[in-house]
Amino acid sequence: MAVTRAKKIEQVDKLTKDLQKVSTVIVTTYTKLTVAQDYELRKALRSSGARYAVVKNTLAERAAKGTKVEGALKDLAGVTSIAYTEGDPVALAKALSKYAKDNPEFTFKAGVVEGRVISVKEIDALATMPSKEEIYSKLLFLINAPAQRLVTVMNAVGRDIAVVINQGVEKQKFSGEATPAGA
Repeated sequence: MAVTRAKKIEQVDKLTKDLQKVSTVIVTTYTKLTVAQDYELRKALRSSGARYAVVKNTLAERAAKGTKVEGALKDLAGVTSIAYTEGDPVALAKALSKYAKDNPEFTFKAGVVEGRVISVKEIDALATMPSKEEIYSKLLFLINAPAQRLVTVMNAVGRDIAVVINQGVEKQKFSGEATPAGA
């Protein structure tokens, strides 16, 4: 069944609106992907906050005109699908890389992160990076560590004095008996 011109225009408009908002797009291709595998991929991408669409090459190129992702969607050939997100690019790359390892018929073509076109190797490198949450937690640890050390050092002075006084009490150095000065 042929898609009407009006339907194609509607698809391009919808995809254009989505692509104007996104910061990351990864262009993929696949062969012999079953419906169950496709559902599995979409479910994994939804959990990472991304969207996935199988697109016609010419419609994708038209929809990308004037957007940050225009460079990756030019001159496409073969079966094409795109995964895109407004959120964390690392989460998207991790989800797609994990799926690609499990399904060798699913491969990458190109990608765009924050308006910069990236290669397949860079997509794999992006997938190995820690997520935003992990980076934030490491940064907070690094910011908090000097303060913890300072508090530990400040507490050490009081603790050391308490230990010295305790040892003096145990050895009865403070028994109240004064030793004569001449002795």
